Amino acid sequence: MQTPTTDQTRQLPQLLEPRNPGIDLDLDWVRGLQANTPAIGRRAQTLPGRRSVKKEVQAAWLCRALSCIDLTTLSGDDTPGRVHRLCAKARQPVRADLLHALGLHGLTVGAVCVYHDMIAPALDALQGSNIPIAAVSAGFPAGLSPFSLRVAEIEASVAAGASEIDIVISRRHVLTGNWPALYDEMRAFRRACGNAHVKAILATGELGSLRNVARASLICMMGGADFIKTSTGKESVNATLPVTLVMLRAIRDYHTRTGFRVGYKPAGGISKAKDALVYLAMIKEELGDRWLRPDLFRFGASSLLGDIERQLEHYVTGTYSAGWRHAMG
Repeated sequence: MQTPTTDQTRQLPQLLEPRNPGIDLDLDWVRGLQANTPAIGRRAQTLPGRRSVKKEVQAAWLCRALSCIDLTTLSGDDTPGRVHRLCAKARQPVRADLLHALGLHGLTVGAVCVYHDMIAPALDALQGSNIPIAAVSAGFPAGLSPFSLRVAEIEASVAAGASEIDIVISRRHVLTGNWPALYDEMRAFRRACGNAHVKAILATGELGSLRNVARASLICMMGGADFIKTSTGKESVNATLPVTLVMLRAIRDYHTRTGFRVGYKPAGGISKAKDALVYLAMIKEELGDRWLRPDLFRFGASSLLGDIERQLEHYVTGTYSAGWRHAMG
């Protein structure tokens, strides 16, 4: 198995890539975007059957997927104790004996994602680990609080120590085609983040069409988003392969025109290792190997980690273990 190098597994995007500064709003480009929904559906439907990896290659891909997880807890009953346990799992996501058998050392998740009030406990638990803390912000998950409060919330999370901010956009701007308003909002959120990287959550399940997903993706990148993210995880429809294909191609087009690489984060509903492998395969085909690193790709997930660990134990021992052997805390 190929062991990732230190540079390949460093999580903070700004350490490896120039930040996307954004560009002037180009409405001709935005309005020219279309989405062939039947073709996109066929492409997404056939991918799982055409691309599969086995044995040691599968184990290596699962380790890469693990390193790209934003280990997340976004529940109303979150406590400092729960966050401490989550951070302990982030620092040691796979049992030491399995890592030893795989020949991997120092493997961690990509980041820990929490609400603003849980930043301090996360900072305490992750001290010395170099694992970034991502905070959800801007009126998460609906994005309907007063604009000034959303900006202030971002600034407060950055001041509290979050190095990545997951903001939610105003869906109404997309649904009404008010692209200048969405662009201005994204620019304001980017300014509020300062040196912290910003992930723009599109809430794709609420945007109405794949064409809207493509246009919203492009507007957020024009506005300076470092990542574009599918969902809050709270919508009825979260990350899907058709949506992923549309967003990846928007990222590819933006990189082709501007030279800046923007990251991608699917979130919500990705709980099985086999599903993670399909997402990695699509990214490899659409964007190339450079995007298969935690500085440009993340899974927004929690239960996914447990299934990946089970699959790695099966690779090492030849047997499947009970889920409680890989508990999150």
